[in-house]
Amino acid sequence: MSQLPTQINNYLTYCQFQKMLNEKTLKAYRIDLAQFATFFTDEPEPLTKDCICRYIQALHSKYKPKTVKRKIACLRAFVNYLDFDEQIPSNPISKINLEFREPLTLPKALPLSTIKKLLKTAYQSLEQQQTPHQHRIKLRDVAVLELLFATGLRVSELCSIKPTEIDLKHGYVKVQGKGARERIIFISNPDTLTALRTYQKAYTQNISDAGWFFINRLGNRLSEQSVRGIIKADTKLAKIPEHVTPHMLRHSFATLMLEEDVDIRYIQNILGHSSISTTQIYTHVSLNKQKMIMRKKHPRNRITL
Repeated sequence: MSQLPTQINNYLTYCQFQKMLNEKTLKAYRIDLAQFATFFTDEPEPLTKDCICRYIQALHSKYKPKTVKRKIACLRAFVNYLDFDEQIPSNPISKINLEFREPLTLPKALPLSTIKKLLKTAYQSLEQQQTPHQHRIKLRDVAVLELLFATGLRVSELCSIKPTEIDLKHGYVKVQGKGARERIIFISNPDTLTALRTYQKAYTQNISDAGWFFINRLGNRLSEQSVRGIIKADTKLAKIPEHVTPHMLRHSFATLMLEEDVDIRYIQNILGHSSISTTQIYTHVSLNKQKMIMRKKHPRNRITL
């Protein structure tokens, strides 16, 4: 009988308590490794080079490259853990070429004019609320939008902020990112700080009771789906044709910062990317910056005939 289910459970426990991975990552690992185990239900020893190769081929036939890449990364981390812990005689995945061509998918970013329209609509909606309860809810929605664009946070990071992790007096938020990596992001815009302070003042007791900075109508932690709903509602109200998501605001933040000549390593640090290669994708997106460089810096512009 295969030891795989036990090995997977032990690995997930290791990821939770030693690697300190967040619940979202653990859930993805649990799903991916369960899929691997199910693929070899009748296989007494699935951790061989041949079995892993067959599994990877099956992934390529069923999923998009980005999903395949994630599932392979999860499997590789699991096998490396078993090898390091001497639970397997050798590392079969080290003998497999896992490289494959992945099409470059550029992140979708919004122009500053669209973000301005979105924020302006949210503030106008705040002024138009008819009851104190509706006004209070909209205070939170405006604070959520402002913080997302001000910091480039992932939606999961925003929803996981605790009251002790945001300091509006000194203007910064402490973020627990992927892989339990902690970073501090400063909030410098006065309007953003005012929106956050107004929200905090209106929800002081609720925030204290819940233990989370952003809370829902029931007094619990605001969910990622609720944040998507907030953005969707204001996008519709602003008559913006794009399907705006929290991650699109993150992409927009990074792209617009790059266009303002912010060093890419600072952007990497703010976004919480472990590798600069992840951040470099924004250099492909910033077409406005490229246009400006070609107009102002190209040597042909100094030639007069």
